Amino acid sequence: MAAASFAIALLLYLGLDLPEASPAQSYAADPDRVVEITYGSVIKLMHERTKFRLHSHDVPYGSGSGQQSVTSFPNVDDANSFWIVRPQPDTSAKQGDPITHGTIVRLQHMRTRKWLHSHMHASPITGNLEVSCFGGENESDTGDYWRLEIEGSGKSWRQDQRIRLRHADTGGYLHSHDRKYTRIAGGQQEVCGVGDKRPDNVWLAAEGVYLPVNQGK
Repeated sequence: MAAASFAIALLLYLGLDLPEASPAQSYAADPDRVVEITYGSVIKLMHERTKFRLHSHDVPYGSGSGQQSVTSFPNVDDANSFWIVRPQPDTSAKQGDPITHGTIVRLQHMRTRKWLHSHMHASPITGNLEVSCFGGENESDTGDYWRLEIEGSGKSWRQDQRIRLRHADTGGYLHSHDRKYTRIAGGQQEVCGVGDKRPDNVWLAAEGVYLPVNQGK
């Protein structure tokens, strides 16, 4: 099943409008090889402690902002857990460029084309900062900006590195925990933002399609 999910994701990915690099240059992550995550990579983010994947779907929150909900999902085999790594708009960054510690990135949900977003609304279960999906291809604002914090000595984002994502506007860290929804997203965990750096708001890039690193900039 995991292979089938990856094949679907690859077909969706190859249909994207990504003009700065040929789709033929993309390749699946090799478990025996350390690869860098670059702009244009399509990834799943795994919450390190619970092993659930960052996930979204076309279901709005019933409270707070009413925007598209974001959860963490238990199964590896789900195409709604793929995210495209994008730079800030109006920068010189281009597809295939490496991403260094401290850089602001955006994560675009592959299926719905909306951006991982946060703001001061309360999350449904814990009352922390709500994390949602918002906007679209031509609609993005600073609520979609996340600062990459790499754990350890590495300077650029690699598949094997532990990372945190800190929201630029609110300062909240992307977070998940064991508390689960019972109705509209039964069995899925809440994703929210929390104000402090914790051992349990660490994420890793898991399955995905990773682009080769640009050799010259």
